[in-house]
Amino acid sequence: MAEEIKLMKGNEAIAHAAIRYGADGYFGYPITPQSEILETLMAEMPWETTGMVVLQAESEVAAINMVYGGAGTGKRVLTSSSSPGVSLKQEGVSYIAGAELPCLIVNVMRGGPGLGTIQPSQADYFQTVKGGGHGDYRLITLAPSSVQEMADFVGLGFDLAFKYCNPAIILADGIIGQMMEKVVMPPFRPRKTEAEIIAECPWAAQGKLKSRKANVITSLELDPAKMEENNLRFQAKYRKIEENEVRYEEFHCDDAEYLLVAFGSSARICQKVVEIARAEGIKLGLLRPITLWPFPKKAIADYAEKVKGMLSVELNAGQMVEDIRLAVNGKVKVEHFGRLGGIVFTPDEVLNALKEKLF
Repeated sequence: MAEEIKLMKGNEAIAHAAIRYGADGYFGYPITPQSEILETLMAEMPWETTGMVVLQAESEVAAINMVYGGAGTGKRVLTSSSSPGVSLKQEGVSYIAGAELPCLIVNVMRGGPGLGTIQPSQADYFQTVKGGGHGDYRLITLAPSSVQEMADFVGLGFDLAFKYCNPAIILADGIIGQMMEKVVMPPFRPRKTEAEIIAECPWAAQGKLKSRKANVITSLELDPAKMEENNLRFQAKYRKIEENEVRYEEFHCDDAEYLLVAFGSSARICQKVVEIARAEGIKLGLLRPITLWPFPKKAIADYAEKVKGMLSVELNAGQMVEDIRLAVNGKVKVEHFGRLGGIVFTPDEVLNALKEKLF
């Protein structure tokens, strides 16, 4: 079959990909710069074609708890928001992780703290990969750097969430959400039937039948010994994810003497930085983490044996740089460069920072 190619925003790609994946429900609340996700879903009216539920909840707190309920029945459900809205969802995210339920969360980041600005930022890295809610839990975190990946990561995020019974999040930023690019659209997949959900998700709360036991979905355990057993099981699962699901991309790294590490829109800018640097005779490479958790710490540690220095390039005050420093364990100098408040750096600014901090 010929590829179906459309021009659309990153936010629109999320919405179309969710419908085509066979998602059962979306629950969200509008906030800039991700409002087009909900707007596109409402315009497409998938409840008339696939039966997908699309609901604007009364708040972000309500939306994440609707996701909790939908995920508990084994349905493929998602929500989206931007930074302040995702902050409001953190208690529900922790509950979902503690109940070991699969779902997809989308955060199109804006500048903070507080209400901040509607301009792009990457300052939710700590919140996302360190656990913004309470408890020892992890989110499978995918960081797209193109509109195509916004579409592709919907299916990947759902697949990983159900593979490990764990929430997954697409961590984008305002640039990726708002920019327009050509997208090869994913194929349509039918929604799962109730029988298929029961077969795939024996844990799901689908009603008590003679043929199956009653299921109770909860993150609560009052016996501390049993709660420790739960947490040890979670940690074993997270180690398995770290072993199997690390994803990253390398750009001109084979002979690199210096390495940029960047994700999302920052990585797009850094590709140009590498081209400019190499034209000047500087052997510069770029490593782009695709999964921010699990983080590609082994790959970065390996480069610590080969390069003279690394620069973490982020639209924040310095967050991912801490994980890079942990990975290299002092073997090579690691510095940070970023802009704050929604200001996006230029390739020349990044190259100048590289020369000032590492040369």
